[in-house]
Amino acid sequence: MEKEALKEQLKTQIIQFLNLTDLTTADIKDDEPLFGDGLGLDSIDSLELIVLLKKEYGIDIRDPKEGRKALVDINTMADYIVEYRTK
Repeated sequence: MEKEALKEQLKTQIIQFLNLTDLTTADIKDDEPLFGDGLGLDSIDSLELIVLLKKEYGIDIRDPKEGRKALVDINTMADYIVEYRTK
């Protein structure tokens, strides 16, 4: 899958998985932090994103440090998926 298409898919999946019904994919910038001052996600959301990566892409993140590295923004998530995808 081309990286731009993967980023759009990720945005759609994040909105669906986290039930962010007030957002559209256009509201999520590729380089906007997912946590804190960016999109404003929290630790529970990070667990949901880890489940999303496992379910949709076959990526099993067990180390919290690895999760923090992979879940910075849409760009880093897409890069991580491209590097580690098993499905």
